Amino acid sequence: MFEKIYDVIVVGAGHAGSEAAAAAANLGAKTLLITMNLQNIAQMSCNPAMGGIAKGQIVREIDAMGGYSGIVSDTSAIQFKMLNKSKGPAMWSPRVQSDRMRFAEDWRLKLEQTPNLDFYQEMVSGLIIENGKITGVRTSLGLEIKAKSVVCTNGTFLNGLIHIGDKQFGGGRAGEKAATGITKDLIEAGFEAGRMKTGTPPRVDGRSLDYSKMVEQPGDDIPGKFSYSDETMPLKKQRSCHMTYTSNEVHEILKEGFDRSPMFNGRIKSIGPRYCPSIEDKINRFADKDRHQLFVEPEGWKTVEVYVNGFSTSLPEDVQFKALRSVVGFEKVKFFRPGYAIEYDYFPPTQLKHTLETKIVEGLYFAGQINGTTGYEEAACQGMMAGINAALKVQEKDEFILKRNEAYIGVLIDDLITKGTEEPYRMFTSRAEYRTLLRQDNADFRLTEKSFNLGLAGAERMRKMEEKKDKSFRFVEFLKDLSVVPEEANPVLESRNSSLMKQSDKVFKVFSRPQVTMQDVMQFSGVEEFISDNDLNEEMIEQTEIQVKYSGYIEKEKNNADKLNRLENLKIPDNFDYSQIKSMSYEAREKLKKVQPKTISQASRISGVSPNDISVLLVYLGR
Repeated sequence: MFEKIYDVIVVGAGHAGSEAAAAAANLGAKTLLITMNLQNIAQMSCNPAMGGIAKGQIVREIDAMGGYSGIVSDTSAIQFKMLNKSKGPAMWSPRVQSDRMRFAEDWRLKLEQTPNLDFYQEMVSGLIIENGKITGVRTSLGLEIKAKSVVCTNGTFLNGLIHIGDKQFGGGRAGEKAATGITKDLIEAGFEAGRMKTGTPPRVDGRSLDYSKMVEQPGDDIPGKFSYSDETMPLKKQRSCHMTYTSNEVHEILKEGFDRSPMFNGRIKSIGPRYCPSIEDKINRFADKDRHQLFVEPEGWKTVEVYVNGFSTSLPEDVQFKALRSVVGFEKVKFFRPGYAIEYDYFPPTQLKHTLETKIVEGLYFAGQINGTTGYEEAACQGMMAGINAALKVQEKDEFILKRNEAYIGVLIDDLITKGTEEPYRMFTSRAEYRTLLRQDNADFRLTEKSFNLGLAGAERMRKMEEKKDKSFRFVEFLKDLSVVPEEANPVLESRNSSLMKQSDKVFKVFSRPQVTMQDVMQFSGVEEFISDNDLNEEMIEQTEIQVKYSGYIEKEKNNADKLNRLENLKIPDNFDYSQIKSMSYEAREKLKKVQPKTISQASRISGVSPNDISVLLVYLGR
């Protein structure tokens, strides 16, 4: 029925589990993906969208690493938007609205076409741990399946408890039962566990809405895409989203149900996502605001089901319904299902190594919401990294870790295991100190070679990245060498209200002015010819513009990153005894003992460890 022993078993087939299974299998590991329902692989449990601020950068990084999230986002997209285009390129973030049913279908088909990957539908009810090592899993039917490593990606299913008003029932999401047994095994093995909560809005019937009263939110005029590969193409047609608002009347109706809200009456004690609050939380926290935005998002090309983004709630269903009927455009709304909150078990991620292997049980990896994160993208990248490292460990190869200056993925994992989290962790551009280096446009430059060396990215991916890099670099050098005379440049500069030139100068320097665009530069002699002769595409031209415009910022961040990497090279011995350092603060000793940082750089990022503590540590290490 099964392999005698699998290299990797992945528990759960959400976004983390799907990427974990794909990565491990594509690295040649015999992999088994076990999930409670094979029809719900990569289910979009919450909003039907991928990407967004900082999250879009993560999807691009997953794609550059050979993961599937970018490809599936493209093939199932119904709308594409590049967010933050009015800001600098470090802030540009791609986002797609997805066809929810097609997204799950495309993911399943991608996985079914992946060699080395088996599937099994059942609940994993326990982990088999022997002498501090994982040796397999136990299912609800009593089957024991052996494995050299296991990746747990259980999402909200671990002892999941759904709340709607004063009603509560076990479940991992609407219509699906919770998973039990694993938490008990992990606590017995010595793990610390906690509870978190998240929520989701009502789903409604789009035929009952009056879109003429709402603000249309179309996609980009010229849509882009996520994947760097030629496997996908930009959208030729798109579906619009819409926007409307709550009002004081809506807020008053919602307040009537606060005494029956599990969030306010004490039934929910766990912490929810700060940056994706429920509607009742928004009304409570932002009492001075008389309205909040609601984004009305279609769930696919053909379905009439609509997601009401911004109206996440666990209030009683009658209160939800009455309040939504007071929203402009929702006067005749019909529900598909009410919103709800869900509480679930998680394991503080300070119990992990940078590879996402647990410190307590060898060969056991955690990825996704089990680590206290929220969001499809955050889960997917953790799954990919856990799957990669589980396969590499079994194959007795070196571990694979991304640094903070190499990827948002590196920032996320380092934040989790170094600082931990007591609320659902969500990625933001502000969390990355090197965000000018970690742009969505250069994820392929940063990660394709690493992926190729691992054996994930193919030769064609590598060739395409090198061509883009080489041609954009040569274009930058060409602009540094090319001169422009005042007679040619000044009409352009005058039209841009930029100071005029008195003598010839290099095009690179003129182009560096904030007002001057690539379209302006293409008017200078020789530029269009270079583009045509060298067959530069839009990506190469955009890359050139970013390298010219932000060369100073990029160079500064590279220098700062080099300094950080020098600290990363200062290793701390395994099982270092911090209690011997009496001149270090008690808090720092306790935090360092708990986290067990591998390097001085990681130690310096631990909350509660001061620069003075690091100086003392360096002295003890003979530095």
